[in-house]
Amino acid sequence: MFDTMTFTKIMGGLCGTFLVFLLGKWAAEEIYHVGGGGHGEEHQAAYVIETDEGEGGGEAEEEEVVTLASLYPDADVGAGERVFGKCKACHQAEDGANGVGPHLYGVVGRDIGSVGGYSSYSGALSEAGDVWTPENLYAFLENPSGWAPGTSMGYAGLKKPEDRANLIAYLDQTDGDMTEVAAGEGAEETASAEEGTEEETTEEASAEGGEEQASEEAAAEEGTEEEATEEASAEEGSEQEATEEASAEEGSEEQTTEEAAAEESSDEAGSEEQASEESSGGEGGGSEFEQLVAAADVADGEKAFRKCAACHKAEEEANGVGPHLVGVIGRDIASVEGFNYSDALAGLDGAWTADEMNAWLEDPKGYAPGNKMAYRGVRKEEERAALVKYLESTGN
Repeated sequence: MFDTMTFTKIMGGLCGTFLVFLLGKWAAEEIYHVGGGGHGEEHQAAYVIETDEGEGGGEAEEEEVVTLASLYPDADVGAGERVFGKCKACHQAEDGANGVGPHLYGVVGRDIGSVGGYSSYSGALSEAGDVWTPENLYAFLENPSGWAPGTSMGYAGLKKPEDRANLIAYLDQTDGDMTEVAAGEGAEETASAEEGTEEETTEEASAEGGEEQASEEAAAEEGTEEEATEEASAEEGSEQEATEEASAEEGSEEQTTEEAAAEESSDEAGSEEQASEESSGGEGGGSEFEQLVAAADVADGEKAFRKCAACHKAEEEANGVGPHLVGVIGRDIASVEGFNYSDALAGLDGAWTADEMNAWLEDPKGYAPGNKMAYRGVRKEEERAALVKYLESTGN
């Protein structure tokens, strides 16, 4: 006979088990809630993992791209000269002065692998491009081995777009001619890439054009990265040359001061040599700048000379990137033996008087148009006077 109590126990166990499952389901729904809808309705995930995919991510990437066309008009030559310091170990910016790498004088617009007397080019550069355009240099400097696979240059590249633009501007001015980078180039490339993207605004279109230009420059950089490195080295050479010219300018300023003093004592004689002789034989007097030099502190001038020490020596008659400056005040302009001066300085007559050096240090480009030195000059007259005073002391 079937026992009623046994049946009751079995049913109670089944109901208890079912109740446990119901309670578990209820607890799970409370913990991992997906909304109040039933099956078949759209549910929301408990948490969302954000990704860069989609329109938002693409726009963000576009905003981060900076093109050479947008940076080049405002590029800072002085900042580029400082960046060139990374290249000085292998390159010079003086015409014909090859080092570990080819010289970078006039590299912008020059045919790739075309420097005479340099035989260590890698074939990767010539395969990557034909001419060192600003765009090719921009791409090459960003990633030399990517732009010119197989290049022998081990430099990793300049990651900041501003540094690359400033460096190219510095290299561009070494030969006195500046290359223009048309802003419309990026827009035209953008137009070709944006075919089929009607929803983008005009600003986005121009930004995309800049991105396409950056992409093309990156492709060009792969072929010209090695050359950019060599050009960067050349830029280092140009900075050194600029330092040499700065030193020469300092010498010319001091010479100018002495000549001015001589001119006052000899009723403004026209000859610089005569002015120097008269200033040395005159009693008192002298130009205003010469008087500043007389009152200047040699120690202050020695501190100011630190800007020139990278390329010039004032303690010994040994040429570096620039000619030595021992006894430069009173010395004939561009007269140091064994140093290859730029034509702009070599064509000048006279000596480095204090006044001549003052004029040179104040505005190198204005004093000798076409010279290779990119140094912008010493703006403070007191600093120039102290510097000339120090240079005068080197001849004692």
